[in-house]
Amino acid sequence: MLGVGAAVVAWLVWRSRGWPLVHDAPIMHYVAWRIAEGAVPYRDLFDMNFPGVYLLHLLVVTTVGVGDVGWRLFDLAWLAVSGGLLFAVASPWGRPAALGAALFFALYHLAGGAWQAGQRDFLLVAFLLAGALGVAAWMESAVDGRPSAALAAGGLALGASLTIKPHAVLLLAALAALIAVRGWRAHGRVATALATFVAGALVVPALVVGWLAAAGGLPAWIAIVLHYLLPLYARLGRSAGWSVYRPGAWIAITIGVVLSVGAAVTAGRFGARHAVAAAGALYGVVHFVAQGKGWEYHLYPLAAFVTLLLFAEAGPAVAALRRPLAIPLLAVIVAAGALLGNKAAGASAVGWERDKAARVRGLTDELAARLRPGDTVQVLDTTAGGIHALLRLGVREPTRFVYDFHFFHDVGHPTIRALRAELVRGLDARPPRLIVMFEQGWPVGGYERLDAFVALRERLARYDLAVGPGYRIYAQRDRS
Repeated sequence: MLGVGAAVVAWLVWRSRGWPLVHDAPIMHYVAWRIAEGAVPYRDLFDMNFPGVYLLHLLVVTTVGVGDVGWRLFDLAWLAVSGGLLFAVASPWGRPAALGAALFFALYHLAGGAWQAGQRDFLLVAFLLAGALGVAAWMESAVDGRPSAALAAGGLALGASLTIKPHAVLLLAALAALIAVRGWRAHGRVATALATFVAGALVVPALVVGWLAAAGGLPAWIAIVLHYLLPLYARLGRSAGWSVYRPGAWIAITIGVVLSVGAAVTAGRFGARHAVAAAGALYGVVHFVAQGKGWEYHLYPLAAFVTLLLFAEAGPAVAALRRPLAIPLLAVIVAAGALLGNKAAGASAVGWERDKAARVRGLTDELAARLRPGDTVQVLDTTAGGIHALLRLGVREPTRFVYDFHFFHDVGHPTIRALRAELVRGLDARPPRLIVMFEQGWPVGGYERLDAFVALRERLARYDLAVGPGYRIYAQRDRS
């Protein structure tokens, strides 16, 4: 079964080689490119993501560029790292568990399609697993509860995860509780062990905050978090409802986890790694629910840790097929793998992602024909591809606004009024050669959203209008 799984994953990886850079990733690439050109995050680029995301994309942009191939290679390399960490966490449970977990998570990722490549929550998984591995290794080896390098390394990895998604602090707290219990049972130095873990977790956030402060972006970041992210963005889109992703696979996975954990408990094999994986799975549920958007990629932490639990008893099941839970567990694993493999086979062909990439290429060509060196373009868009076109052209915006959705919700709030006024001032002070507005708004709305922003509509009236597929291009009248 593992041989077949490995062959399927290899085939799907090959089929995915043509996946385009699409959806959220080009926006983070654009931010990283601007940072590489000297822009200060948050002060010069209004975005809600945490700085660790920019640093990872900065690594990609400055090493392999901003093209599709480089991004595909990075995504697959990150998948390999995540699979290797799953293998390392599950290795004490036997080769079926270790190989099975790595292959299964690869199937899960490849079933998501091109838009899931390099998503922030997917990038988060490697740091979470590295942290879990360090804590599990310490719990197994700490006879007297003394801190170790593994514990410090686990804290370091989890601290890095906080710079990508701050929600990871919940897993940090859960693992700290496990550390305290383990230290107490070993009659060891609980306070010292916890201090080592927490100190490790503070290293990367401190370095990132120091970088932001030195660059001059820290005040703007604090303002975005306190005045926009927490009070407004955190609840935006919650009313849109949640979707159920890959329901058949998740039903099979849930059944398999129940069987696997039940088998480990009844056989007395539920140990430190099971406890760490269970804490990770519970965190994964909270990670998805707390963000409230119901987006598929928010399930990545849950998928990683339930994969560990699903395969924890695979080795004993293979070794003793006559045990009551062995055949049902293996059957459920095969069923879940088959469902994900079937989904991944369809995703590899690429659907709407390829259409979006084609629209980006068309817009890029149209903008290139209208622009002169030094011209700027303001994009009014979320993820439809406008920023991606600017990235391909190496063109800047005249304002710091990467998206437009924050102008069209909570319009009576002082923060939104201030953002609107800043946009208008920027357009007046540095009139862009072109303004591109996409029809599709987020979380709702079309072109009619302009009716609620009179000052912007008045500025656009000074431009000549050209209509493209799903977007409008406004061009200055005083230039040919």
